[in-house]
Amino acid sequence: MKQINWGIIGCGTVTEKKSGPAFNKIEGSRLVAVMRRDAEKAAGYARRHQVPRWYDKADDLIHDTDVNAVYIATPPHMHASYAIKAMRAGKPVYVEKPMARTYAECLEMNRVSEETGVPLFVAYYRRRLPGFLKLKEWIDKGKIGRVDSVSVRLMLPPRKEDHNRKNLPWRVIPEIAGGGYFYDLASHQFDILDYIFGPVKEIQAVVTNRGGLYEAEDTLAVNFGFASGVTGQGNWSFVANPVSQTDTIEVFGSEGHIRFSTFQVVPLTLVTGSGETEFTFQNPENIQFNLIKTVVGAIQGKGECPSTGLTAARTNRVLEEVVKDYYKQRSGR
Repeated sequence: MKQINWGIIGCGTVTEKKSGPAFNKIEGSRLVAVMRRDAEKAAGYARRHQVPRWYDKADDLIHDTDVNAVYIATPPHMHASYAIKAMRAGKPVYVEKPMARTYAECLEMNRVSEETGVPLFVAYYRRRLPGFLKLKEWIDKGKIGRVDSVSVRLMLPPRKEDHNRKNLPWRVIPEIAGGGYFYDLASHQFDILDYIFGPVKEIQAVVTNRGGLYEAEDTLAVNFGFASGVTGQGNWSFVANPVSQTDTIEVFGSEGHIRFSTFQVVPLTLVTGSGETEFTFQNPENIQFNLIKTVVGAIQGKGECPSTGLTAARTNRVLEEVVKDYYKQRSGR
């Protein structure tokens, strides 16, 4: 496939700058159609981004003969059904993260990908951002010696919309998102740790809701261990006081440690007996550009994409394992 003609299902906020414009900036790739259930919003997106066609039904976009690859940017509860339809139509799929609402849905998506031979990619774009590539390089080169442990801290205050019980954001509605903000944000963290250290093997978690703003989990303490032997622990709060806001991951080794942020563009810091080294970087204007470029290359047979359905499903398994007892208790089972 020389020319990739993309269609987007779900042209919402994430596609305005993070991803959508990138499809037209890569050689052999262009955005030819978009879909949103709100026809007026679909038409408006198409006008703003000079996209030739728009639809208000996903099936119409999937069966557009000019579209030969599909990007799914809906909330997670629709990822599996749309991805499976597109793959059965013979069209490679690039799907937003988390890959799906449940691990079972991820497995079914991968089964269909294998059955049809149609590739499936997931938008864990940090696997190709400069800061995280430098992090992997430092670890692979032994800059901190033998890696022993990882510590994750993400403390965020509630968002304004979290206080509106009558119209909560979909990201805190488990039936849509799979869980709460943990699924939306910690998925990026566990995915990049998977990229660097390999799969998580063991998980122990304490999960609760302290804020009472919604039913989903909002406070978590998790111990985890990688198959490689590296241990990890993490604390997440999505109802923290603003003065306690924190976004830090530290990797500790036998000869030093590395400190970095998941969501802020701040320097990586390497600390060893020789002192501190900082690595500053700049992300691309469209933050998914680097990963999308690898997706296009993989579809064209010119390379590999580091974020596939197989790697992304592992992250969904971790997320589900962390929160499963919390939801069992909430449902009374």
